[in-house]
Amino acid sequence: MRFSSKGAGMDLTPAYVADKNRYDGRMPYSRCGRSGLKMPQISLGLWHNFGDISSFSIMRAMCRTAFDAGITQFDIANNYGPDYGAAERNFGRILAMDLKPYRDQLLITTKAGFDMWPGPYGDFGSRKYLLASLDQSLGRLGLDYVDIFYSHRMDPDTPLEETMGALTQAVRSGKALYAGISNYDAVTTARAAQILHEQGTPFVINQVRYNIFDRHIESDETGEKSGGLKSVAQEAGIGLAIYSPLAQGLLTDRYLDGIPSDSRVGHDPRFLHRSDVASRHEQILHLNDLAASRGQSLAQMALSWILRNGVDGPISTVIIGASKPAQILDCAQAVQKTSFSPEELAAIDRIAPAN
Repeated sequence: MRFSSKGAGMDLTPAYVADKNRYDGRMPYSRCGRSGLKMPQISLGLWHNFGDISSFSIMRAMCRTAFDAGITQFDIANNYGPDYGAAERNFGRILAMDLKPYRDQLLITTKAGFDMWPGPYGDFGSRKYLLASLDQSLGRLGLDYVDIFYSHRMDPDTPLEETMGALTQAVRSGKALYAGISNYDAVTTARAAQILHEQGTPFVINQVRYNIFDRHIESDETGEKSGGLKSVAQEAGIGLAIYSPLAQGLLTDRYLDGIPSDSRVGHDPRFLHRSDVASRHEQILHLNDLAASRGQSLAQMALSWILRNGVDGPISTVIIGASKPAQILDCAQAVQKTSFSPEELAAIDRIAPAN
């Protein structure tokens, strides 16, 4: 990174030149299923901390830090904020200011499927909503295309063929390079894969929630076979992108000694509550002790546990959230120690049994 300064009253943020050592092997890249696309094992998600209530200078510093660490994927959705669209708009500014010269080295992904605008055409999975939302997302990002466009959730009322057809149109139009889905169960993932395969659409990923405390994808069955979503993804030739790997911060050191006032629970309890901390506190302490015995932070161990099958496993990337650059660097170290002994895995299962 090159540093420079400008005159008084002007932008004093250093001019950005990416770290020349960012591809030195510290960050492994996993192939998405049977596709040619590779993802960094750690990706940066822009859900909570890239809205208009957050510091733009910190957002910018986090993106620089991530890319310097070999994190090439930035994961967004149309309604990430607050307010809706803010994360895309702010990341578009960062692209223009810092990352535009590196566009071909980046994976930029966005989604549509949750509430975005009023009326009957701003939600779920209709062709009208998905394609209109993609156009709006590209405008906010200042891009001609995104690398992956996701259907963000299943729609019980729209035929799956229509939703998948919209993803196909997004790719054929050149506005997305690959199609993805998010929050799709095993049954619907298998059906979506078949439809997209028949349409000749490069379908590469399902983005789902998974962590030590939430292992639902391991038991999500198709009705015809067991093995869960991991097995379905492998059979379909796609990867899995994991979000909420740290259980909204529970699997970190933030809550070892109670609830800090500046924590998510302390000031923004929309997704994590005091009762969640209380019910998991003893487990958190035991997991933290196990992480320390491995020479890791709790967050690092939680990420390493997800990545334990390495670059050849069904999981292509783990998407982290962060509020400061140091957290990104801490999480990035998880890729260096993804091996677990049978005894360590058994201990994790005893502390936090799969539901």
